[in-house]
Amino acid sequence: MVAGARAVARGWSEPHGLLTETPMFEGADLPALRGLVFGGHDIRRGCIFDAAREIYEQTGTIPYPMLRQLAPDLRKVTAELRRGTLLNAGRTITRLADRAPAAKSVRAEVRRLERDIRAFTKRHKLTQCVCVNLTSTEPQLRLGPAHRDLARLEEAIDRDAVRSVRPSLLYAYVAAKLGHPFIHFTPSNAALVPAVRQSFDDSGVPYMGSDGKTGETLVKSSLAPMFKYRNLRVLSWQGYNMLGDRDGVVLADADNKRAKVESKDALLAGILGYPLHTHVGIDYVPSLNDLKTAWDFIHFQGFLGVKMSMQFTWQGCDAILAAPIVLDLIRLAALAQRRGETGSLRHLSCFFKRPLDVDQHDLHQQWHLLADYAQRARQG
Repeated sequence: MVAGARAVARGWSEPHGLLTETPMFEGADLPALRGLVFGGHDIRRGCIFDAAREIYEQTGTIPYPMLRQLAPDLRKVTAELRRGTLLNAGRTITRLADRAPAAKSVRAEVRRLERDIRAFTKRHKLTQCVCVNLTSTEPQLRLGPAHRDLARLEEAIDRDAVRSVRPSLLYAYVAAKLGHPFIHFTPSNAALVPAVRQSFDDSGVPYMGSDGKTGETLVKSSLAPMFKYRNLRVLSWQGYNMLGDRDGVVLADADNKRAKVESKDALLAGILGYPLHTHVGIDYVPSLNDLKTAWDFIHFQGFLGVKMSMQFTWQGCDAILAAPIVLDLIRLAALAQRRGETGSLRHLSCFFKRPLDVDQHDLHQQWHLLADYAQRARQG
C-alpha cells in the first residue's frame, strides 16, 4: 500500500485499482496521494523496506528497481511504527508477535495508543488523520452487556476486563475518542460493536466496515445477480480458497477462520432472495505465499428443470488487490469528514463483504450508490 501510493504519486506506476484516480472522482475534495503520511502500530519488528523486499522475493509484485528507489520512503514509515496491542488477541496472533509485551492494564493500553496517534498527527502537522484496521482476523468475541452501551464499555475498560476487548475494538475505540474517521477492513466482530459505534456517533466522525471485498467474494457479488436477472435457480454454490503467507497461518486457526468464513458466506442468499446450499473452505498452502487461489462450483437450474453448472478459478495477489482499496477508503473517509458527514458511510458498501447498515449485497447496486455519491462530491 505504502509503496504503491508513493509510486503512483510520482508517476512511476499507473493507478490501476484506484477508483479515486478515475474521472469518477475528478474535482472532488480528496486528499492528494502525494500528501499522505503513513504511520501505525504493529506487533512484529522489522523494517517496512525489508517487508517489501520479502514480498518481491516471494511474489515479485513490487518490481525491485522501484523498490530500491522507494527505500528512503519506506524507511521513513518504519520510523513511524509503534508497538501494537495484543490484549486478548488470540493464541495464533499472539504467537506470531515479537514486539508486544503484556500491557499493564486495558486503560493504560488505551492511553498509550492515544498518545501514539496524537504524537503522530502533531509531529507531521496533519490536518486529518484516518485510522484503518488492517490487523489479522481475530477470533470472534463473545458479545455481552459491555458491548451494547458506551458507558458499560468504559466501565469494563476501567475494571480491566481484558476478555471484553480485542485489539480491533481498542483501535476503533481510540479512533472514536480522538475524532478520527475509521475504516474496519477485517471481519473481526469486535471493532464496531454498538458501544464503539455510539462513541463514533457522539464524536460526529464517519466510519465504515467490515471486511474488504477483494477476491472471490467480489466475483460472487457481481456474478450472483446474473442468475437473478435471468431467473435461473442457484441450487448450490461451493467455494474453496487456498492461501499462504501469515494471513494463511492465522486463518488456519479454527477460531480465526470462523469469523472469515461467516463473512464470506453471508451474501449469496441476500442477493438471490432464497436459501441455498453454500460452503466456503479456506486452507493454508504455504507455497502460495500471497498469491491466493479460489475455485468455485455453481450448480443451477434452468428452463424445464434442467440442471447445469459453472466453475471459475480466481488467482490473484491478495495485497495487490487490497492495497488500492485501502487507499481509496482512506481518501474517501477523509472526503466524508471534509463534507461534514457522520455515521456509517453506506455509499462505500461496494468495498466490503459485510457493509454496515446496508442489506444490498448486489455489487451493481452498490456501485450505483458510490457513483451517485461521487457525482454529488464533484459538485461540492
